[in-house]
Amino acid sequence: MDWRDQGIVVSTRKHGENSVILEVFTQEHGRHAGVVRGGTSRKMTPILQPGAQVDLRWRARLEEHIGSFQVEPLRSRAGALADRFALAGLNAVTSLLGFCLPERVPHQALYQRTVLLLDLLGQNEIWPLGYLRWEMALLEDLGFQLDLSACAVTGARDGLVYVSPKTGRAVTAAGAGDWADRLLPLPPVMLGQGAGEDAEVYAALGVTGYFLETKLAQSQSLRALPEARARFVDKLSRRLGS
Repeated sequence: MDWRDQGIVVSTRKHGENSVILEVFTQEHGRHAGVVRGGTSRKMTPILQPGAQVDLRWRARLEEHIGSFQVEPLRSRAGALADRFALAGLNAVTSLLGFCLPERVPHQALYQRTVLLLDLLGQNEIWPLGYLRWEMALLEDLGFQLDLSACAVTGARDGLVYVSPKTGRAVTAAGAGDWADRLLPLPPVMLGQGAGEDAEVYAALGVTGYFLETKLAQSQSLRALPEARARFVDKLSRRLGS
């Protein structure tokens, strides 16, 4: 078996004395792992940093084997390492990719969105909004799309202020009635309205986080969401108070 693709470095872990097991999110082959010989060397370590864009060649005797990678650098995002906020965002993205995505299943639209998001690293004024939209896309791509087009109760398309925690559908104040206190808030930024201020993005991440944890993770019998996501949300919260 032999293929070539491009991908985003998700993580590495040491394998033997000089090698690493590299996990990448690829354009055509989804989340995929392979051994990189000499991956701990001074030459390879900077190339295999999480978030880096790489050119890959994977080989294995049989498709079900872990196989090995030959890796060439395409784009380094090492600049994010010097910015704590950007680094927290990068870690949130790569940890969620490793946590949520099934192995070897293509997600080409999500891959393109992820590349665009990572290219915004360091642009801290707009990055939180881009990250929120990416989390919404992640839910959609994995079958948990939020339907915010109309009220689930009345069918109205205006005045949407809540999200049903059961269905992920929008609800108006009139449609909510006595059930309002059991619903999630629907920040306008999730409807594409407003300037996407940090406070609204922070509130919206509470909504996407709820569905990531209670729907996506539980459907796959996964553990709690990665701590890296919580750390990024915490850094955004602290920025609100600065």
